[in-house]
Amino acid sequence: MGESRALLEGLRCYGLISAMWIRSTMTYRASFVMTTFGNFAATVLDFVAILLMFSQVDSLGGFSLPEVAFLYGTSSTAFGLADLLMGSMDRLGRRVRDGTLDTLLVRPAPVLAQVAADRFALRRLGRISQGSFVLVWALTHLDGLQWTPLKLLLMPVMLLSGAGIFSAIFVLGGAFQFLASDASEVQNSFTYGGNTLLQYPPTVFAKDLVRGVTFVVPLAFVNWLPALRILGRDDPLGLPGWVDLAGPLVAVACCAVAGLAWRTGLRSYRSTGS
Repeated sequence: MGESRALLEGLRCYGLISAMWIRSTMTYRASFVMTTFGNFAATVLDFVAILLMFSQVDSLGGFSLPEVAFLYGTSSTAFGLADLLMGSMDRLGRRVRDGTLDTLLVRPAPVLAQVAADRFALRRLGRISQGSFVLVWALTHLDGLQWTPLKLLLMPVMLLSGAGIFSAIFVLGGAFQFLASDASEVQNSFTYGGNTLLQYPPTVFAKDLVRGVTFVVPLAFVNWLPALRILGRDDPLGLPGWVDLAGPLVAVACCAVAGLAWRTGLRSYRSTGS
C-alpha cells in the first residue's frame, strides 16, 4: 500500500513539474516550433543513411527496405517516448558533481520524479514524429504481411514495452552516475547506441552480440523479437515462440531492477560538501 502511494505521489509530482516546463516552453511558440523541427530534421539523417545503403544493395542481412524501415520506426518511436519522458536523467552526473542535487533532496517530492522531469523537453516530439512517419511508411510498403489479431495487439504493446525498457535503462544509467559522476557517455552508449543498434536487422550482427542484447541487456525485446514475429521472420537464436511476446514482462522486470538500483545509488550519495 505504501509503495502504491509513493508511486502515485511520484507520478503526480512528475506531471506537475513537466507541466511547468511545458508552459515555459510554450511561452515562446516560434522557438518551440523551430527546435522541434530541428530535432525532427536531425533524426531524419539517420534514416537517410539507410536509404543510401539501399541505393547500392537490394537487401540488408536478408531484410528489404520496408522491413528495415519497420525496425527503424519501431525502435525510434519507442526510444523517442522514453527520451521524452526520462531523457533528462543524463544530467544527473552534472548535478552530482556541482552539488545541485542537494536542492532536490530537501524538496517534498521524490528525487527521481524531479530529476526525470527537470527541463522537460517537449521538442523531443520531433524524434517521435519522425520515427512514427517512417513506421507508417514501412507498414504501407510491406508486401504480403498477413495481419492477425495477435499481430495487431503486438504493435502498441511492442512500442509501450520498448519505451518502458529504454526508460529503465535511463534510470539505471542515472543510478550508475552516483558512483561514477562523469558517466553520461556510458549511459548514452546503451540508450542512443542501443536505439541505433535496433534500427538494423539482427542478422547483420554476430550471434554473440544478439545473445548479449537478449539475455544481458534485453534490448532485443524492444523490437527485434516482436518485430520478427510480425514480419514472419525466424529468430536467429531459435528461441521458443512465446519469447516474442515477453516484452511487457521484461519491461516490468527492467523497471523493478532500475528502481532498486536507483534507491541504492541515492542512499550512497554523499553531498559535495561532506
